[in-house]
Amino acid sequence: MRTSIKKKSTIIGLSAILLASTATPAFAQEDDSSISISGNAAVTSDYRFRGLSFSDGDIAIQGGIDVAHDSGFYIGTWGSSIEDSATFGHTELDLYGGWSGEVTSGLTLDVGLLYFFYPNGEDGAAGPSDYFEPYASVSATVGPVDVTSGIAYAWSQDSLGNSDNVYIYTGLSAGIPDTPITLNANIGINEGSLGNPTGVLGVNDYVDWMLGVDWAVTDNLTASLAYTDTDAPAVNNFTDSAIVFTLGISF
Repeated sequence: MRTSIKKKSTIIGLSAILLASTATPAFAQEDDSSISISGNAAVTSDYRFRGLSFSDGDIAIQGGIDVAHDSGFYIGTWGSSIEDSATFGHTELDLYGGWSGEVTSGLTLDVGLLYFFYPNGEDGAAGPSDYFEPYASVSATVGPVDVTSGIAYAWSQDSLGNSDNVYIYTGLSAGIPDTPITLNANIGINEGSLGNPTGVLGVNDYVDWMLGVDWAVTDNLTASLAYTDTDAPAVNNFTDSAIVFTLGISF
């Protein structure tokens, strides 16, 4: 469920879509109560979220689990290793819940609340790091292309410097007929308390974008290659451009 506004996937990112992303569960086990449980795990060469590296350009291990009901309501969690720091520690854990469903013919709505949790951060000594972020997105198919547009808004919180932040994005995805290949693109703008990743005076927004390709090796195994960049000042292994390889499995 996490997207690139994950969902950092984001909302989870529809990453997610995640930007630096994980595999989407393709298989779920259902019980008599109309509840499905699915999971995913991945290794990526660089954990990129909204164009920024959260692993300092290093390999990251990621994974999550989702529980969904036929009514459209869902809850889930997703985690990743990150570059160790006093504020964030070495682990990111995202907790989320929401509702997703078709609101009219061909148009799907996804709304929910995401909580970014850093369990190893030295919250008292290094300052707060956890924060909440509500999200919403709409998805439709236009010809051979799946289109998703969304917004994530984090209200003023201590970890955001008592200022708010908004992220708006659009993602495109299209499969190549008769092949296991899917082409992806994403562009987003981050504005507010998180919109100045390099600390340039007077700046409060930046744009990120991604071009990628997925190869469905099997029904459950996906290999992804993506080019990601931002218009923020280039900082090595943080805001600079990168080619990211991800191998993910769903179950």
